[in-house]
Amino acid sequence: MKILHLDSNHQLLINQLNDLGFTNHEDYISSKAELEAKISDYDGIIIRSRFSIDKQFLDAAKNLKFIGRVGAGLENIDCEYAEQKGIHLIAAPEGNRNAVGEHTLGMLLSLFNKLNKADKEVRQGKWLRKANRGLELDGKIVGLIGYGNMGKAFAKKLKGFDVEVLCYDIKANVGDENCKQVSLEALQEQADVLSLHTPQTPLTLGMVNNEFINNFKKSFWLINTARGKSVVTEDLVSALDSGKILGAGLDVLEYEKTSFEDVFKIDKPKFQWMRKGKKSNLPEALQYLINADNVLLTPHVAGWTIESNIKLAQTIVDKIILKFK
Repeated sequence: MKILHLDSNHQLLINQLNDLGFTNHEDYISSKAELEAKISDYDGIIIRSRFSIDKQFLDAAKNLKFIGRVGAGLENIDCEYAEQKGIHLIAAPEGNRNAVGEHTLGMLLSLFNKLNKADKEVRQGKWLRKANRGLELDGKIVGLIGYGNMGKAFAKKLKGFDVEVLCYDIKANVGDENCKQVSLEALQEQADVLSLHTPQTPLTLGMVNNEFINNFKKSFWLINTARGKSVVTEDLVSALDSGKILGAGLDVLEYEKTSFEDVFKIDKPKFQWMRKGKKSNLPEALQYLINADNVLLTPHVAGWTIESNIKLAQTIVDKIILKFK
């Protein structure tokens, strides 16, 4: 079988597939149109998020037997059409779930203890102890939406704290010893913290909007290490401004390109963002987040650790072996 690698990954992926007798070709620079012209030569594709795999691309891939996505989500692939064509889809959520769980916990503790704000102030010569008094996680109710690989990894990390963990999921009977499954209404009634662990689907696009936020009985903290488009940023900003959301840890943003490698730039900016003497065009809501002391931002790296780089690659290899060897 011939496999085309469209993104660079840990070298063990290619090394092990070579050892197993697969033929591996790498092409990290050709355009999508150029790749379409030769994709019929290949039995498999390995991709992260370089571009979307749509119907046109799949029609050109006449001999394709599988698509391996080195990551958790498959939203950049027309999964239904691929499955109609008998193409096996492989993802690797097992490979970075621990990294996501640790990052989520780190964001939550940083927000509760104002670590980013305090660090910035000390570097500016400000020693503001009272203003940086933190909160303890113990005694809080943590609500998770989505209880798959990522949600379960985060719940496991919370076992060392005296917290109650609740989850809502569209699948039944996913709760376990680390987390009690409840209705969405019950979660919104009780949660002090909300953490998102959902894939990008029609159900989750724009899920966290004004109505969703206002259905929470208490003011709460929001953590999103899932997908940026699950949160309507303008509605998040409104809730932060009113105090309904007490703070937010965002590893993902609504404005990300589908490749997750950059932030979308709009042609007619609402704001001119000044940083280090350079102007960049950013939406007004993003400008608010950047300047808010109770918001922690990271560039879609929750699952992006040294260890997960290895685990993701190994997971793809193992699943290819399971299916094709």
